Amino acid sequence: MIKVLTIDREYGSGAVEIAQKLAERLGWKLWDQLLTSEVARRLECDSHQIEQREERRDPLHYRIFKAFLRGSHEGSQVSPQMKMADAENIRRVSEQVVRQAAGEGNCVIVGRGSAYYLRDQADSFHVFIYAPFEEKIRRLQQSGKTAEEATELVQNVDRDRADFIRQNFGIEFPCRHYFHLMVNSTMGEQAAVQTVLDALSAVQA
Repeated sequence: MIKVLTIDREYGSGAVEIAQKLAERLGWKLWDQLLTSEVARRLECDSHQIEQREERRDPLHYRIFKAFLRGSHEGSQVSPQMKMADAENIRRVSEQVVRQAAGEGNCVIVGRGSAYYLRDQADSFHVFIYAPFEEKIRRLQQSGKTAEEATELVQNVDRDRADFIRQNFGIEFPCRHYFHLMVNSTMGEQAAVQTVLDALSAVQA
């Protein structure tokens, strides 16, 4: 019995909206912004800090500062009490939250490495949502981004996600063997949702 649905995605593919509709149709809990909020709560920091750094490596200057802090006398004195919202801690706490959510079941989890953390969990089903480059740009422009902003986001966010997956799992993003289903969102959100639901029904028949 499938109790966990993970949705990984290309940026701008409309996966967030598809995940929301899937959670509504299934009557399951959606772990997207909720996951970010829970990670922020556990790290005792603002959700905005988590949003800026989850699914990506730390900026170079931040990594240098962290290395300096950990190697200094002052850093060694304060670091045990300090919850740093860096990529390493965010990844660690995100895995804890993902595994806890999956343990509770009846949930849709968006990204954050969930498909890779839960790859051996028999009651999970993993979906990857993608779209052609031009379609992703169009979607982002509809949300208010300029063509330049949309292009930069599509290129940079997925590059950061690829770095995150490569660094933490040693595989290339997206690794197709980790997904039960890959869906091109140009078919439309409703069709994409129905495709995923049909696939879920088929594997549980």
